[in-house]
Amino acid sequence: MGAQKGKDLLLKIHDGMNYITVAGLRSRKIAFNAELVDITNAESVDRWRELLAGAGVRRASLSGRGLFKDSASDALVRQAFFNGLITDCQVVVPDFGSITGAFQIASLEFAGEHNGEVTFDLTLESAGALSFAAI
Repeated sequence: MGAQKGKDLLLKIHDGMNYITVAGLRSRKIAFNAELVDITNAESVDRWRELLAGAGVRRASLSGRGLFKDSASDALVRQAFFNGLITDCQVVVPDFGSITGAFQIASLEFAGEHNGEVTFDLTLESAGALSFAAI
């Protein structure tokens, strides 16, 4: 994957009918993690750590920072957070693919400077199996 524009990494939330790009995100990232299951024992060769393949819990975190530029995306995020909803989300990574699955908003923060706009920080955590489709 060559260099890409950060603005082309999209975070979308399903509104019941369509995936809506969460408007005004100025920065966003996705992180994949897998917990390891250590099965090292007294007979492990030269005491090197051994891991059990495929046994750990996998998860993904999505986060973004920006501003709401329309009331539709503001309302969609707000409703999902305050109702504790698990919603379908999609992340489009240019020249890589799209990741789709269930996520819950784990954090929603607002900030504002005296002479600036109100911004928000958003964190979503995976809540089930994710699918990947290559571009």
